[in-house]
Amino acid sequence: MTEPKLDERSVLGRAMRILESFGVEDRAVGLSELARRTGLPKATVYRISQDLTAARLLTASPEGYRLGRGLFELGMRAAAERTLLEVAVPFLQDLYTRTGETVHLGVRDGDEVVYISKLGGHRQARSPSRVGGRMPLSCTAIGKALLAHSDPLTIDRILAGPLPRRAPRTIVAPGVLRTQLDHIVDQGVAYEYEESALGLVCLAAPILDGSEPVAAISVTGPAGRFRPETHATPVRAAAAGVASILARRATPGEPGS
Repeated sequence: MTEPKLDERSVLGRAMRILESFGVEDRAVGLSELARRTGLPKATVYRISQDLTAARLLTASPEGYRLGRGLFELGMRAAAERTLLEVAVPFLQDLYTRTGETVHLGVRDGDEVVYISKLGGHRQARSPSRVGGRMPLSCTAIGKALLAHSDPLTIDRILAGPLPRRAPRTIVAPGVLRTQLDHIVDQGVAYEYEESALGLVCLAAPILDGSEPVAAISVTGPAGRFRPETHATPVRAAAAGVASILARRATPGEPGS
């Protein structure tokens, strides 16, 4: 079934263009900049932004507009992501305690990973990932873990490229990436060696519902200190533990459902 497309000319479509124009690093964005990013007339951006502010989806300040707390509250009502976080966070905490490195939980959205949780301490490696941020599936361990278990049409389409290059060591050869995806399915774990950013290495394991990828867990550390291969067993176990609890909760009458 083809998903319906939002009419960008509608009021809702223009409101979404404004909301989606905010980047992960943005603190406040002025009216003129929002108009530039969206391609909408400044008067239109102002009028819709006033409505979004009244709905608590934006917050106005002297520096410009910020995403509002109402968006966070709505997001936390999304049942699937809320349940996933409730189940996964104890496993993420265990992995962080065990490794001392940055731990992520991510889900697939289109051709990208969306990070929905990130745990790290004072000595965590500098990473391009942010909660709510996105990265291509093809150049991160967590993305490759999700992609390897996706349907064949999705894999073929992404491998048909072009594969986005995020760092000098990003894999952009479709044949090399396909071989990696095959190994991920066999081994149950994906690796990344400075493919999303220089100096970072990572491993990830998928959280599966049967053969379908629900999410993935990863551990990331600096290339000079972290050896991802030594943590494959606990990362696989954490992903399997989350999958097991999610499956029990989805079965009526099971304890904890």
